[in-house]
Amino acid sequence: MEIRYFKHYSGSLNRDMEFKVYGHSGMPVLFIPCQSGRFFDFENFHMVDYWAKWIEEGRCTVYSCDCIDDEAWAAKGADNRWRIENHERWYHYIVDELVPYIKHLNGERLGYDRRILTFGCSLGAMHAANLFFRRPDLFEGCFAISGLYDSPEFFGDYMDETLYNNCPAYYLANLPHDHFYMDMYRNSKILVVVGQGKWEEPLVESTRKLHHVLMDKGIPAQVDYWGFDVDHDWPWWYKMVEHYVPQLLN
Repeated sequence: MEIRYFKHYSGSLNRDMEFKVYGHSGMPVLFIPCQSGRFFDFENFHMVDYWAKWIEEGRCTVYSCDCIDDEAWAAKGADNRWRIENHERWYHYIVDELVPYIKHLNGERLGYDRRILTFGCSLGAMHAANLFFRRPDLFEGCFAISGLYDSPEFFGDYMDETLYNNCPAYYLANLPHDHFYMDMYRNSKILVVVGQGKWEEPLVESTRKLHHVLMDKGIPAQVDYWGFDVDHDWPWWYKMVEHYVPQLLN
């Protein structure tokens, strides 16, 4: 498997940011790590082993990025406005800086441009879904496992416009049915999965909230609830990857 490492300066975040690339061809997939994770987690937590077949076959290339959750969603107790402004800067790093870099690298290999599939587990799933739903012009779908799609778990009763705009369960609910994004959503791959075992309770509730919004808006999405023995943990996420990735890459 071809693996490449990159480090580049982010003007949005005023720091160097790192990412790794796994593969040489196929659909570009952006992996966002779990809460407070790093760009090397795709490899260190062995998720790469479960994508390896499709990466080596040239069906996809995975780009594993860095996040700043410890300054944003995971920084409970810090000033809420500061936290969500930090997240918004990270969001702009992804869409304004990293995505063009990915498009350039992917275009070098494929010879043409294509949108990116987002993928993540736990808080990474929230980021994956939010990136897709905010910018379906850049992303062709999302694969979100065991995520939260609203804010109370991290921000309690706090709300402002920036936080609202980063919670898909909120802003999608108020998106007009004739918004031009709707056609993009309807021609995208939306897969949201959650278990119902240990540590999944608030995630099931949040997933159901997003599910109801998607149904109300007529946005076709596959939302699956796995069994009550399915816990919020890597071994189950590996099984979900093995089960769903073949259909996502079709």
